[in-house]
Amino acid sequence: MAHAQQGDRVRHIGAITSLSSNDPEGQARYAAFLQELQVLGWSVGRNVQIEYFWGEGNRDRSRKNATELVAMAPDIILATGSPTLEPLLQATHTVPIVFVQIADPVGAGYVNSLAHPGGNATGFTAFEYSIAPKWLELLKDIAPNVKRVAVLRDGTSAAGIGQYAAIQAVAQSLGVELRPIGVSDAAEIKHMIDAFAREPNGGMIVAESGPSIVHRELILALAARYRLPAVYPFRLYVTGGGLISYGQSTIEPYRLAASYVDRILKGEKPADLPVQAPIKIDLVINRKTARDLGVTIPDKLLATADVIE
Repeated sequence: MAHAQQGDRVRHIGAITSLSSNDPEGQARYAAFLQELQVLGWSVGRNVQIEYFWGEGNRDRSRKNATELVAMAPDIILATGSPTLEPLLQATHTVPIVFVQIADPVGAGYVNSLAHPGGNATGFTAFEYSIAPKWLELLKDIAPNVKRVAVLRDGTSAAGIGQYAAIQAVAQSLGVELRPIGVSDAAEIKHMIDAFAREPNGGMIVAESGPSIVHRELILALAARYRLPAVYPFRLYVTGGGLISYGQSTIEPYRLAASYVDRILKGEKPADLPVQAPIKIDLVINRKTARDLGVTIPDKLLATADVIE
């Protein structure tokens, strides 16, 4: 009887992200997570409850949310991005955490290694650093006259620093001068891009980061206003009007995360579940945006891309 009662008890999941509660991207991610949980036998209200915490693009709020969530002593936490994972790991070494959208968990010190995380956290990385130089190569393919490139990255994170360094390593050989721009503050983004766009032959790369997703509508609007050819890390930018993206799905990792949550709730330990890297990279092109910018997309890219008309 005791075993049956233990098996039937409601488990509590905390879901925390730096996105806003009204962001369609955040809603789509959690919908995929819930759908896969249901396939695995977990039903909200029957054997699982989920508490959602939204950072609204504010790092201080994300830190406060992390402290409040850990104090609730959930059975497990689903964490999106470094702004939420870092304060969680400072607040607890015991509550299991499955993370998603983390660029470099080893370099940031979140896990000991990808194969053997070793602590209370494991999950799924957002990309590999080898993708970052490809962003610059794609930009030169579609806009060969570009000589100056604004790189929008989170300069406060190990991943943001690493991505910029990877792009910098190939910039000279491609004849490009880089200009780093921080993405933590909307006013800073606008001011820096306004200044950058005053000179000719400019292009833009948006590196992977939570703040860049939070501020994506502003970034897309500025790219369109100044007719800057730009490469983005995820499809959601291109469906929002961006020119081209190269990176993994931002939705599929949440289905995979549900499988890890299921396994941990059934007794496995995060330390024993390897961190998984992306296995599929998508090239997505917005043909309407290309026409608006006067950009000709090479046939070799169109042949392998998912083209949005």
